[in-house]
Order: sequence, then C-alpha cells, then structure tokens
Amino acid sequence: MMEKSKSIEAFAEQNSAEGLRVFVAGGARSGNDEIYVDEAYNLGRQIVKMKLRLDFGLSNSGIMGAVARGVVDEWNKIYCNSDLKSPIQGITTNDYFCLYPHDDKLLNQISDIFVAKTLEERKQKLLKADFVVFAPGGVGTLDELAYDCVAMQDGFLNLKPFILYNIDGFFYHLLEYLKQISAKGFAEPLPFIVVDNSLELEVVFRLLKLHYVESQDKKIAYGNTRELIYELPYFLKKKTDSHIHVEDIIAEMEKIRECGSEEEKQELAGEIEQAYLEKEIERMYERLAKTGRDTSVVSDKLTRLKQRRIKQK
Repeated sequence: MMEKSKSIEAFAEQNSAEGLRVFVAGGARSGNDEIYVDEAYNLGRQIVKMKLRLDFGLSNSGIMGAVARGVVDEWNKIYCNSDLKSPIQGITTNDYFCLYPHDDKLLNQISDIFVAKTLEERKQKLLKADFVVFAPGGVGTLDELAYDCVAMQDGFLNLKPFILYNIDGFFYHLLEYLKQISAKGFAEPLPFIVVDNSLELEVVFRLLKLHYVESQDKKIAYGNTRELIYELPYFLKKKTDSHIHVEDIIAEMEKIRECGSEEEKQELAGEIEQAYLEKEIERMYERLAKTGRDTSVVSDKLTRLKQRRIKQK
C-alpha cells in the first residue's frame, strides 16, 4: 500500500511540473448523433489552445478517441516543426492495453502511456489532474463520475473543478438526479460547472487558468467554484466575439469593484445576476423541451403496450 502511494505521489509531482492537466472522461462509443463526436473533437482542440495537458483512459474510439484526435491535430498544426511531444498522457491497465490495436495511427502518437496494475490505481492517477471534464458516455463514464464524487465527498480527494460537457443537453437528467439526492439529504452538494458547447468551454478554461489554486480547504474551493458558476453567464454574454478577451472583462470588473462608484458596483452586480438568471431560464426551457420529448416516448410506448395487451386477449 505504501509503495503504491509513493508511486501516485511521484506521478502527481511530475504532472504538476508540466503545467495544468485536464482529465477527460467519456464514452468509448460515439453515440448516435454526430454532434457528440464533433464537440468532443473541439474539446481536444481547446485543451491545446489553452496550453493545457490531457490525461485520459487511452482509447482510439468513440468520444475519447475524438478528444485525443482533437489534441493531436491541433498540436501538430501549431507545433508541427517542434520536437515537443504531444501533451497527452494515456493511463490504462494491462488488460485494456492488450485490447488496443498496436498499429493504430492515433495511439502511436501518444508516447506517454502509464499502465496501472489495477483499475483503482488507474482512477487515482487520473484524479491527480487539476480539472475534470465529463463528456457524454455510458456506464463507464457514470462509474467514473460516481467514484470521483464519493472520493471528494468523503475527503479522499481535494475538491476540484468538475465540468459537465452538456452536449445537446446530455446531462440534464443526471443533473436533476444529483440535485435531488442533495435536496433529500443523501449527499453534499457538489459544484458542477455546466457548459453546453466548446465556445463556453473555452471561457471556462480561461477562467480556471487565471483563478485556479489547488486548495486543501474544502469551503474555499467550493466557494471559488460556486462563484465561477454564478459569474460564467456574464462572461458568456460579454464575450460576443473572439476580439473580446476574458482577461479584459476581468480587468473591467475588478476596476469597478475596487474604484467604481456605488451605482457602478450595483449595476455590475445587477448585470451578473441578470445574465445568470437568463442562462438558467434558457436551460430550463431546454429541459422542458426534453421532458416533452420524453413524455412523447413514454406515451407512445404505453400505447404499444396497450395494443399488445388487447391482442393477447
């Protein structure tokens, strides 16, 4: 046990020396809509653009393969004449590693591969990343999310930013469930940063890079993440094009908070609140639309079941 712990600590020290790392969890399958793969690929590109590094479970297929391809393609585009290796670390177990085709073009571009002895060790190493992004996936992704939530809730993992990449409203049902178990007293609330597309993801990455400090204090870390969640819609509203930078918005906000009049401070607070409410209302309408589709599916299934029952008679 002690030997394993030392291995993980050494691994974490190496990671921290190389810059901020993002652990991405997602499906080994692509889903039945192209938007999932397209946005996963954009996620990979954003990781390189933000000068972050990727930790993932090593896969050449599905959502995870799309993320890795996005990283590799953007890296080759920017650093094509450089000797620097791609900023990817694949972390897997021997059983899974043996399943991968060793002549795969994508996997051959990932030189940094760690083969853990157990799934538990693999999870612990992945969680040494600074940020965690959950992209659409199946039960494996759900298992990863549940494991990470328990580890943070029970104090085995420092509270860190968790981002739900809510492509096409994929995580709406899960978010409602997490809110329910917290509201019913079965879990502590965990601050998930929800983003709907790669443009919103870029803003979140920039904010995290500027403000993220690894904190041992759970209350401070929770408060910082809650503040980011609350202010994020304001940044999204202000950043209408690529010429407007997050750093400039922050500088403007800090100037008002430090030197502005009471009227200016109240106006800024009102704009932040308004942006937050507008985003929540927008998402609520999207959830209602999804609920309507779900209701239609249930109604159709109920009709078919009734028809089968009549035929049985």
